Amino acid sequence: MHENIKVENQFPDYELPDHTGTKRKLSELQGINPMILTLNRGNFCPKDHQFLRELVGFSRLCDVGYTSLVTITTDDFMGINELRKGIAAHWPFLYDKGRIIQKDLGIQEYTDPKNDPMIPYTFVLEPGLKIFKIYNGYWYWGRPAMYELHMDLRAVNQKIRPDWQIDTPEMRRKFENHEKESFYPYGTSMIKEMKHTEQD
Repeated sequence: MHENIKVENQFPDYELPDHTGTKRKLSELQGINPMILTLNRGNFCPKDHQFLRELVGFSRLCDVGYTSLVTITTDDFMGINELRKGIAAHWPFLYDKGRIIQKDLGIQEYTDPKNDPMIPYTFVLEPGLKIFKIYNGYWYWGRPAMYELHMDLRAVNQKIRPDWQIDTPEMRRKFENHEKESFYPYGTSMIKEMKHTEQD
């Protein structure tokens, strides 16, 4: 893994085609929310199928918890659609047939020259693609359990949501005084500003 890919640093804003063939940037897919990003081997890997099936259920929590979810593999267009449909996923899948990420991040799984995949990684990202947690999934048990992702997202949201705890006199006073920039959804512009500041 490239030395710059570490906690507190920004993950590169890659642009790749999604399962519809439309080019998408990670920052666009993330928006103003936290994001779980999975880098996977692809449709040929049974471990990926198992892990992504686990994420299918968890993705429903992401939907109501304002969390983006993106998967990238080294499949081609057909392969990534077979994988996505085979596990009944509904979040964006991007394909990197040219292995741009694999080469750029130095995560070639050189022990598998036949498929030439990238080592599976899962990233928990704060707004602005800021890295909060990294999981190396070369061995299956290195991948995060769903409860670990839950705990990571709890910590991220406690960090970035000013209204995480609204039952304080201070927060109630702000709301009653119409100082609503600290409250969702009134403060979404504040989160956007935080995101742009971190990218600069």
